[in-house]
Amino acid sequence: MTDRLLDWLASLPTAYSYAALMALSAIENVFPPVPADVAVALGAFLSQRLGRSVVTLGVLCWGANASTAIGMYVLARRYGVEFFRSGWRRKAMPAEAMTALETVYARYGIWGIFLSRFLPGVRAAVTPFAGVVGMPARTALIPAVSASAIWYAAIVGAATAFGFEWQSIRRLIENVNGVLGLVAIGFAIAGVLWLIIRVRRARGARNESGSDGEPRNIT
Repeated sequence: MTDRLLDWLASLPTAYSYAALMALSAIENVFPPVPADVAVALGAFLSQRLGRSVVTLGVLCWGANASTAIGMYVLARRYGVEFFRSGWRRKAMPAEAMTALETVYARYGIWGIFLSRFLPGVRAAVTPFAGVVGMPARTALIPAVSASAIWYAAIVGAATAFGFEWQSIRRLIENVNGVLGLVAIGFAIAGVLWLIIRVRRARGARNESGSDGEPRNIT
């Protein structure tokens, strides 16, 4: 499949191939399974082979990815709280869990967002939840787009260093993503377990105090 994609992209005019790679980079923040990293590495490889600008490709793909990360933050900031206040969504993300997330983002938000943006799968959820808990845009988005810039620069740099050896480039990206993917799974499991414990403790304390436990507004 990758070889067919490689041939297809190579057959496109420069503007169209850049547009296709930008689209893949952008969609990752909406649909995490999209292999944006491999696509950008593929684009860098093609750019060298066809004499196109690798730097231009990296900047464009980073800009597309950063734009959708910002867009997801804005949407979550505007509609996220209401989204989690009704039906099954309220059970999936109860008020106690939302309060716990707000505390974590307030305490570790900048570095947490920055580091999480390097983790496959997890990176797509970072800015939306920052928006849901009401984290200020500057505090949430600067580390997010900065981490993406470093990541895309690393991908393009690695692809450039390997020159025309596409299989070596591909193995490197897949191996790195494999390791980071395991870290992301461990991070996600630990996060879910931590939220469950915090919710149970909060409900136990609420029952002891007789509080009605109505969710508070997050601004």
